[in-house]
Amino acid sequence: MQIPLLMRRAAVAAIAMITMTTLAAAPAHGANDLLDPDADLWTNPQSTTVQAAGSLAGDARDDALLLASFPSASWVTGGTPNEVKRDVKRLVSGAHASDEVPVIVAYNLPFRDCAQYSAGGATSLGAYTDWIDGFAKGIGNKDAVVILEPDGLGIIPWHTTATGELEWCRPAEADSTTAASERYEMLNYAVDAFDALPNTAVYLDGTLSAWLNVGDISDRLIKAGVERADGFFLNVSNYASTERQRKYGTWISDCINLSVNSSWEPTSCANQFSPADYDDFSTWTRTDAAYDRAYADTGVTRDAATQPHFVIDTSRNGLGTWTPAEVYPDPQVWCNPPDRGLGERPTTATGDELIDALLWIKVPGESDGECYRGTGGPEDPARGGIDPAAGQWFAEMADELIDNAVPAITP
Repeated sequence: MQIPLLMRRAAVAAIAMITMTTLAAAPAHGANDLLDPDADLWTNPQSTTVQAAGSLAGDARDDALLLASFPSASWVTGGTPNEVKRDVKRLVSGAHASDEVPVIVAYNLPFRDCAQYSAGGATSLGAYTDWIDGFAKGIGNKDAVVILEPDGLGIIPWHTTATGELEWCRPAEADSTTAASERYEMLNYAVDAFDALPNTAVYLDGTLSAWLNVGDISDRLIKAGVERADGFFLNVSNYASTERQRKYGTWISDCINLSVNSSWEPTSCANQFSPADYDDFSTWTRTDAAYDRAYADTGVTRDAATQPHFVIDTSRNGLGTWTPAEVYPDPQVWCNPPDRGLGERPTTATGDELIDALLWIKVPGESDGECYRGTGGPEDPARGGIDPAAGQWFAEMADELIDNAVPAITP
C-alpha cells in the first residue's frame, strides 16, 4: 500500500467532497467490550508467518517463527462470498477455541490501492456487498475485530477535494461520476453489516499522521459511517511513531465530536500541519491548545465513552519513519525502508481511554512491494537488490525488524 507523495502537504486543507447525500447522524457508537484491557489477542497457529517459516531454514526460519509467536492480523483479500464465509469462519473458530480475540483485515474494495502495489479487489459495488455479507456470515456470533479496508479512505477513486482538486487516483475502468460515492456506499454497507453482529468490533481507515490532515480524514470518516463503527485505525503498513499517532488519533476523535455535535465544520479543525509544525513534534501542543479553544467556543464536551476510539498499527514503527541518507527521485519512505524495528507488542492495555489497542495489523516480515524509489528499477537502490512482491516474505527485513525492535525483543 502506498502513501502518494502528492497527497501529503497538498492535502493540508483538502476536505473530501462526494456526490452522495451524507447520512443522517446516528448516535455515537461508544466503546466496545471486545478490546478491554484484559482481552487476549489471538496468535494464529496457521498464520502466513508460520507458513513462510516452512519454506525457510536456519536463522531466517527462526526469525519467522519468533515473529509468528506474537498476535498479528489475518488478512482476507478476496474469494467468492461462500469462500470468504468459509475462510473467516475458520479464523474465528480457531480463535474461539483458544478463547482469544482475532483481528481480521477485510481488504477487497474495487480499485483497492488504486491498482498499484496491492491491486485487486471486487469488481463492482454489488460484488463487494455480497462479499461483505459472506464475511459477516463467517463471523456469526463469535468474537472478531475487523480492520475494514486499509487505504479505503486514504485513496478514493475519482475523488474531488473541497477546493475542487481532482485527486490522483483516476482509474480508467471506474465511472468518474460515481466511483467516489460508491466507495462511501460500500463502506457504510460494511459498517452496518459488522455492527449488526453481536460480538464484532469494526474500525475504518484513518490513514496516518504523515498523510491526510485531521479535518480531511475526519470528514471522510463521518461520511463512511464512523459514528456507527467502533472507530478507526491508524498507521497500517506504515512506520510513523506511536506518539504521533496518539495525538493525531485524538484530534480526529475530537474533530468528529465537534463536527457532529455542533455547527463546527471539519474544515475548521486544527491539524498536524497547522497550527503545529509537522516536522517539529514539540509544536504539536499548539494544536492541542486549539482543540481546547474549540471546545470552549462550541460548548461541546469531550466524552471518551462516546467519541470514536482508535487502534494503532505498531508492527514496524519502533524507530519511526525512515529518513534516507541518499537522495532519491521518490524516496518511498513507506516501502521496505531499511533498518526499521518492531514497535510495541500487541496489547489492549493502552492506558488511554481513546486507544482500544496497539496491534500488529501489517504482518511484520512481509514485503511492501518492489520499491524503485523513483528510479527505473528493478532493484531497490536503498537495498541493492530486488524486493519481494507485496505480501511475500522478506527475510532481510524480518531480521532487521527483530534486531532493531523498540522495546527490544529476545529470541
